[in-house]
This record gives sequence, C-alpha cells and structure tokens, in this order.
Amino acid sequence: MKKDQYVIGVDYGTDSVRSIVADASNGQIVSSSVYHYARWKDGLYCDAPASQFRQHPLDYIEGLEQTIKRCLMQAGPAVAANIKAISVDTTGSTPVAVDETGTPLALLPAFENNPNAMFILWKDHTAVREAAQINEHAKNFPTNYLQFVGGIYSSEWFWAKLLRILREDEQVRKACYSWVEHCDWIPFLLTGGKRAADIKRGVCSAGHKCLWAEEFGGLPPDDFFTSLDPLLHGFTSRLFKETYTSADAAGYLSPEWAARLGLSTEVAIGIGAFDAHMGAVGGQIEPYHLSKVMGTSTCDMLVAPAADIEGKLVKGICGQVNGSIIPGMTGLEAGQSAFGDAYAWFKGVLSWPIQHLLSQSELLSAEQIKKIIEETTDNIIPELSNLAAGLPLEEEAELAVDWFNGRRTPDANQELKGVISGLNLGSDAPRIFKAVVEATCFGAKKIVDRFNSEGVPVKGLIGLGGVAKKSPFIMQVMADVMNMPIRIHRSEQTCALGAAMFAATVAGIYPKVEDAMQAMGHGFEAEYHPIEKNVALYAKRYNKFLALGNCIEQTTAPVQDNAA
Repeated sequence: MKKDQYVIGVDYGTDSVRSIVADASNGQIVSSSVYHYARWKDGLYCDAPASQFRQHPLDYIEGLEQTIKRCLMQAGPAVAANIKAISVDTTGSTPVAVDETGTPLALLPAFENNPNAMFILWKDHTAVREAAQINEHAKNFPTNYLQFVGGIYSSEWFWAKLLRILREDEQVRKACYSWVEHCDWIPFLLTGGKRAADIKRGVCSAGHKCLWAEEFGGLPPDDFFTSLDPLLHGFTSRLFKETYTSADAAGYLSPEWAARLGLSTEVAIGIGAFDAHMGAVGGQIEPYHLSKVMGTSTCDMLVAPAADIEGKLVKGICGQVNGSIIPGMTGLEAGQSAFGDAYAWFKGVLSWPIQHLLSQSELLSAEQIKKIIEETTDNIIPELSNLAAGLPLEEEAELAVDWFNGRRTPDANQELKGVISGLNLGSDAPRIFKAVVEATCFGAKKIVDRFNSEGVPVKGLIGLGGVAKKSPFIMQVMADVMNMPIRIHRSEQTCALGAAMFAATVAGIYPKVEDAMQAMGHGFEAEYHPIEKNVALYAKRYNKFLALGNCIEQTTAPVQDNAA
C-alpha cells in the first residue's frame, strides 16, 4: 500500500465526541481530540425523572468541527494533506425530526429550544407506551415484522420515539418531513446533502432499530404503521428502501465542510453506524466471540457466517442483520441498559452529602471546596472496587438486579426497576457496591445464556471500553460469573478506531474491513480467567439473581394501552 495515508474516525458517545487521525498502514493514532457537549453538560433539555434525554444538534456540529480541527492541528499539515476518508459512529437509536431539506428542526429558529425537535438520545425512555403498543399491534399481522429484532420492540428505538413525538407535539408533527438516525445524519451533513430523500441509511441502524429487513423487501408496509396510528401515515414513503454497509461511501466532503476543516473535497465519507458496532470492529471481533462494549450501558456484539445463522432467530435481543457489523456476516446485538450508569448512580448517592453540604461550609474557601469535592468523587469508585475485591464471597450476601434503567436484553422491558435485597445493618458501601457489580455481571451472563440456548454459541469474550480497561475487579467478577476468560483490548478508543478502519476501507486502501482490522488492530493487553473456587458460588448466586428478577418482573404492572 502507499505510504502516508491517513484516515479520521469520529466517535459520538453519550457525553462527548472523540475524533482520531490514524495511520492507515498500521492503525497508529497520530492525534486525538475530545469535545464534551456543552448543552448536555449543563443538563439542558433533559428531565431524568421522566426518562427524557435530548441532545441539541449544535452540540454534535460544534464537536465535529472542533475535534477534527484540533486533530489536524496536532498532526500537522503533511498529515492533513493526506487524509483519505472520514467515517462516523454514534449512539443509537438516537433519531431526530428533519424538514424536507434534511435539517434537524432544532436548527430552525422556531424550534431551537424545543426538546422534541432535538435528537432523542438512546437512553430516552419516554416512548414506553408506544413501544408496548407496537408490540401488541404486531400480533395482528400474518408477517412477524419484529422477528429480526428479537421479537420485542423497545422504547429506545426509532419508531416508538417517532410516534411519541408526533403525538406529543403538534408543531413538530406539522414540520417533521422525515425521521433520521444520528449515524445517518452526520455523513449527510459532511457531504453537503440538501434533500432528506437523499440521506443514505446504513443497514446497521435500519436493520437493528427501524424494522428494515431484506426478507420484507425493506420496511414494513405503510398499513402496518397507519393502522397503529394514522399519524404515521406516509412516513415509510419519506424514509428509505435501500440500505448500505459501513464499507460503502456516502459521498465526498462538501466544499463547505472542506473549507471549515481545512481538508480536500476528495476526502471520502463513509456510511455511519452505531458506536458498539464499529467498536466491535475496532476491538477485532471474531466469529462467535461476544464483544462487550462496556460504558454507561453495554452493547454486546456477535458476528457469525450468514449461512450458519440461516433459519435461526435469537429471541429477545436487539436484532440480527446481515452486514450490520462486518459486510458478508450476520451481526447480532444485545446489551444492558445500565452498566457504568449503575456504578455512576451509586457514586452519585454516596457523593450527595459532599456535593450539597460541603459547598455550604464556611470553614473552607470556594477553591478548597471544589478541589476536595473533585478529589473525593474521583476516588469513590476506585476505592470501593479495592475494598469490594477484599470482601469474602458469600452465597447469602447482599444481592441486586441490574435493571436501574430498565432491561434492554434479553426481552426488552423498560418498565422494570433495579433492586437491592438482603440489606442489614452491616450493609456498608463496599458490600452494596459489590452487589451492584455482581448484578451487572449476572445480567451479562443472562445474555450469553440466551445466545447459547437459541443455538448461537458464545465461544469467547472480548472486553472493550472504559470499564473493561479501568476496573480489574469488575472484569474478574465477569470472568468468574461467566466461567469464561475475557480478553481486554489494548485500544482505549476502539469505537473511533473501528470508524477509522471503515474509513480506510471506504477509501479503497483495503479491499474489505477484515483486512483493515488485521493491519490496524492494536491487539489485546490483558486476559482474566475464572477463579475456580468462585465459579461454583457465583453459579448459586446467579440462580438467586434469576429468582429475584422473576419476582420483580411479576410485580411490575404492564403498560396500559391508552392510545389517543
């Protein structure tokens, strides 16, 4: 291959966007930059008790421009002159209402402060009722339109969120021409798109969240949606029929964005995908090895030859779609709605007195208070992990269920709540933290059990993301609970690196993404093996976890169908 070829990978996370410049020959990261969404950081447009989480498109646009420009400045003009392609991953399902030009409504003056006109973040669960109605409605059709998304539609996904917004906001409803995933909109933006009808949709978002399937010849028919609610009439005709893999190009960098970034209009722009899907590629996924992207939530990705999967439908997961992770293979997605978020929740509970009472102290200066709060809160999880690791493993210890943000898989149900049981006067912070950690690992095992029981064997585990790299305690518990080794990928930026691998493929530097993975992969830095004496005890505690979860599920009232 030619020397001096570079690519850009852009990774949109929940709290920030990261861009990297990578050497296409070996995957070396030449430069990187992170931008924390300003409006999101200030808590704007969100209402956590109502499960409303919205992000303004300006956060995405500003972050895109600033991180790429900083990367190019760090890398130098010689590198900037040899950028060949840009590919993007985002959270998902994170859709937005757009007008006929493909402009998100929140970028228009009339909607600039309207949360319903912004991107509906993946963790937004305001559409629980709509998801329940979709699930019930689907039973009325001879074709099972939910069969490739695990049989259950989630409130975190495309159609439930669209229906919720159309019902809730008349102004947005009148102005909404189409509905677009974040990962599909950013390439459209970079290529200078002017018509919503021209947005190229990735098979990743289309197949896993939008009910698109080759077997249906595209989306379900308009009648499926119109008979659910007349407000959805005509949307399928304004969406898409064709889909593309992330190895395909969306186009080339527009003159406007080329000028803004200081790049050439010959830079290819790849089709976007979800962060976990590209993260699995960046983490060098292998067939039948579950790649666990562990951050605020988890996304568990598995690939298998399409011929092996033919005729198999794994129930209760987030979908199985040909080409959604690696072109030519079937991609299967599962995950947990709260992983790192569960630890963050407990950290928040413990730090509440520090945050709220220390700030009122008259004994310390404002600067001293700020430093004490930062130092203390930064050390809570590491210290809890150290102390929890030293606790004896007891069958009757405190036990938790990991549904702090509902349940994503197996069998989506965002109405479910987390629980901590077995508390007594000796239940201190390390013991409760250990129970929460075990619960997240038990939830992960339940996903593996579902794959295995449905005839798709999980032969190995790959750990990706911040939690995997930063917490040996959690990863050891994971290995013990799973009774399976887990390899930790070396890269701290697997999602952005995966995007860079796809960019190199889109640019024609590699004929297929597997070649880019081999050349640009960073390898693995650690491996955790199950501790034999812990495995049997965790098996007993796992059975108690299942029983406690069943009890909670039985006492959770079903969503009532009160459609307008």
